[in-house]
Amino acid sequence: MRAIAVNGSPRKNWNTASLLEKALAGAAQCGAQTELAHLYDYNFKGCISCFSCKETGGKSYGRCAVKDELTPLIDRVLEADVLLLGTPVYFGCETGEMRSFLERFLFPFSTYTPGYGSIFAGKHRVGLVYTMNTCEKDLAARNYDRVFATSQSILTRILGNCEVFLCTDTYQFSDYSKYLSTCWDAAAKKKRREEVFPEDCRRAFDLGVKLASGASGS
Repeated sequence: MRAIAVNGSPRKNWNTASLLEKALAGAAQCGAQTELAHLYDYNFKGCISCFSCKETGGKSYGRCAVKDELTPLIDRVLEADVLLLGTPVYFGCETGEMRSFLERFLFPFSTYTPGYGSIFAGKHRVGLVYTMNTCEKDLAARNYDRVFATSQSILTRILGNCEVFLCTDTYQFSDYSKYLSTCWDAAAKKKRREEVFPEDCRRAFDLGVKLASGASGS
């Protein structure tokens, strides 16, 4: 069994990456071989709208025809049993790198048929991890809940399932005094980092166990 986590954050050792590492540790406990890939290490673009993946009988039908640094990563994702996608929330949605990855990975499997059916043949167990400064109580007011539900719906329609994991009110800087960020209470952020984030990490570990257990039982 293989579990791969795709980090859509530019940071390799902060909130999103830490949660993905915990989730992979949970999957490893179930016997999975694990890999953590950082999208910001790759030179790639999003979908170029060539539609080669939709050309019936074409050599790239059902697969992205673009060949770049992302191609081998997509191949490894397709070989995995557990897929973890992690992203901070930038301007109300996933990061640009994560959106571009999702375009390249998902669009080839989505068909222009009634209901936009999927030709994805895998049996992945999928987790979508979001991190954000926003407090949980403000998610609906900012329409974040709808954004997350939309992405979950797309992943479920194409890949068959998707579990969403939310980590809210995150600690963004190690020293808030260096930045203009007066809308945040730095002391409260630090306290939450010390008291709540460890629980978020535990929940991420449990997510990895759950997904890997489901994959091994499929």
